Amino acid sequence: MIPLILSIISSSVIFVIFKFFDRFKIDTFQAIVVNYFTAFSIGFALYGSNWDPIHLEQTRWIPFAIICSFLFIGLFLVMGKSSQINGVASTSIAVKMSMAISLLIMIFAYNEAVSFLKIAGIVMAFLGVYLITAKSKKTPASESVVWMLLVLFFGSGALDFILNYAQNEVLGSLSPALFSAIGFGMAGIIGALILLVQVARRKTVIRFNSILAGILLGIPNYFSIYLLLESYRSTGWPDSTVLAIMNVSVVLVSALLGFIAFREKATQKKMIGLIASILAIVILYLANKNG
Repeated sequence: MIPLILSIISSSVIFVIFKFFDRFKIDTFQAIVVNYFTAFSIGFALYGSNWDPIHLEQTRWIPFAIICSFLFIGLFLVMGKSSQINGVASTSIAVKMSMAISLLIMIFAYNEAVSFLKIAGIVMAFLGVYLITAKSKKTPASESVVWMLLVLFFGSGALDFILNYAQNEVLGSLSPALFSAIGFGMAGIIGALILLVQVARRKTVIRFNSILAGILLGIPNYFSIYLLLESYRSTGWPDSTVLAIMNVSVVLVSALLGFIAFREKATQKKMIGLIASILAIVILYLANKNG
């Protein structure tokens, strides 16, 4: 239970840190690149002793690590910008309600039984995301970028499933701690190559404050993924139940922080969407609990 609680805290902190990037003029891309090298370093500093050369012979996990690395950096870039433009509450809900996508894929991939509750929960999840991402006619286009929320919704759902599948089917003796660290390291390399091209073309200059921000971001980012994978193993609950509790908790914490601490606009549609999102996760939890 402790890994799950710490994962919830780590995931919520990420959205808050992104919110401060704009306030302190942090270069989001530079910070994200540094964040992944930080996460990689933490993983190997804490769990590097578990590495065994035999893991390079058991190569099934490598393609999954590569796919995750591209999703890590791509989704993180969108998440950072969306937190600043769309707000912490809307962004966190779009990311966490992607659980509906994960469950849809799991149903087909694992031939899971489909119940009325599960279908109702998935429909409610889509409704929640629609209401949260729907732009008011009075809202200027510059204040809401809906495509970011939709990319996060579908992309995060795919990432959740890939991480879950890797955990259950392909990691073998490789620990989740090292798998997470390797994926983060690959994402850092991808970002660093892009950043080097930008610097060479004089389109950007490395900023010290962005490096510090990246280090600060990398700590909760690493533990949010590693602790989630660890929760799948340690709780003894069905994976979908762990994911449901994780998501609803992050939605609640992030939404409250967005509305209270950052004074984000709590429109009627967003509030109804928030309620629908919470109901969706509760229904999905009940569906999984009832089999």
